[in-house]
Amino acid sequence: MPSRLQSSTLKPIKAGIVGFRGYSGLELQALLGAHTLVEPWLLEHRQDAVPEVHPLGRPGPPRIPASAEAASEAGLAIVFLATPPEVSLDLVPSLLARGIRVVDLSGAFRLRTVENYKTWYKEQHTEPALLAEAVYGLPEFYRELVPGARLLSNPGCYPTAANLAIRPLVKAGVVDLARGIVCDAKSGVSGAGRKPSLKTSFCEVAGNFTAYSILNHRHVPEVLMHSALDEADFSFTAHLLPVDRGILETIYFRAKGISSVEELAAVYIKAYAHEPFVRLYAPGVMPDINGVSRTNYCDIGVHFDAKTGRAVVVSVIDNLGKGAAGQAVQNMNLMLGFPETEGLL
Repeated sequence: MPSRLQSSTLKPIKAGIVGFRGYSGLELQALLGAHTLVEPWLLEHRQDAVPEVHPLGRPGPPRIPASAEAASEAGLAIVFLATPPEVSLDLVPSLLARGIRVVDLSGAFRLRTVENYKTWYKEQHTEPALLAEAVYGLPEFYRELVPGARLLSNPGCYPTAANLAIRPLVKAGVVDLARGIVCDAKSGVSGAGRKPSLKTSFCEVAGNFTAYSILNHRHVPEVLMHSALDEADFSFTAHLLPVDRGILETIYFRAKGISSVEELAAVYIKAYAHEPFVRLYAPGVMPDINGVSRTNYCDIGVHFDAKTGRAVVVSVIDNLGKGAAGQAVQNMNLMLGFPETEGLL
């Protein structure tokens, strides 16, 4: 009997995208369109949608209504939801009931409990059982849980960069938590989504640099949960950069039990030596946004002052790549038994 991968090689599986007009949805279209084992389908959930003309008049992916019935009839094996949380909450139960697996890019299923969701999203969660079931899709930490997931909650962009930088340090016991961790995070404008707003308009963003959601950003609990931190130990501030895409986070802390930058770098080497999408820079060399643009990589650089114990880590991702669509495809590959890097390298 042929393996699932061998069968899929002969006949690609069908993968649907809801929210295909947004920046993450457009990125998913591009990645799945180039994926050799997947055939992308577009699921229309907007009642007021205007038909789009494909460049050069070429037909785009097949398009069907965003319903579990239509997805099942079309034979979709998996559906990506690049939607607001309320749309995900509405669609996920019916999709799962039809045996269709889901990768949700919204925050609807990231926080594990209804209490956390109410605190950070200011809304009542309507699917507590699915919230508890959802697998948090950061493969570098939870790879063994991803293949069996029916519902995969794709991490937020800021927490992806932060957790990949912070968790190995906390786990190794090299952070003086009594003195706290500061995460100074900057994102390109596409992280705010494609819906027009004054704060993301050209005249507001160009030549400007702003901080927002100070002390109450909804991505903070993802860092606390997955890097084993208390809220009092972690200070996070998000900033809007006048660039289209990319996230750069500068993380400051006081180290303990470390005497050189090489020892600090060794913590990451131990954690990520075999990870295909985490790249570690030489000690003292820092990554930048251009280095990860339109990739699924997270680049990490470290610096350390032995005299004072001050340590600085810079973690960089593309917010539409490893921070959204790229990581979603990475998770899909693991869920369906495909090579993890398929369609991403």
